[in-house]
Amino acid sequence: MAEPFAALVTFAIVATASPGGATSLATASGAQFGFRRSLPLILGIASALALLVAASGTGLATTILAFPFLEFGMKVAGSAYLVWLAFIILKAGPPTAANVSDAAPIGFLGGAMLLAVNPKAWAMAVGVASSFSGISDSPAALAAIFGSVFAIAATLSLSVWAVTGSFLARVIEKTWQWHMFNSVMALLLVSSIASFWL
Repeated sequence: MAEPFAALVTFAIVATASPGGATSLATASGAQFGFRRSLPLILGIASALALLVAASGTGLATTILAFPFLEFGMKVAGSAYLVWLAFIILKAGPPTAANVSDAAPIGFLGGAMLLAVNPKAWAMAVGVASSFSGISDSPAALAAIFGSVFAIAATLSLSVWAVTGSFLARVIEKTWQWHMFNSVMALLLVSSIASFWL
């Protein structure tokens, strides 16, 4: 059991730390609002991912993805949501004391929504279930293991991205640099839509 579990942990770290929509959002939030105010977003993404991967251990994710119209609907909703989030990032200027205190960062529900309508995350969850189902014979135990591993991995990985964003906020000084940073973050978020459709 130790070897498949280690492989699951490694997979979870790589899957949650590699650049994509969630990491771009965590970085942008960390830069704009700091790590502490980005925590609800991070916990929303991590919780939704944990539930999704846990559901894959019980076979639920496979059942949902078996219906093409549901998968297509998720792709459309997920694409629209990511474009909207990218627009919010794009129009954000440099974080000043006034606009940071007035603005509300994307919270727990916004982070959870990102995962709920992300067909790539659902497909990854199905992949986890099929690749690592040998860890336990019990669907409940499998769901608990999958959920715990991915909750921890996502929380740690996204925290690193948010802290990186906070660090960048101290380095970026000029307004044009902020516009460039926000444009790059928005572009990365929009480019992650391609993974839905390919």
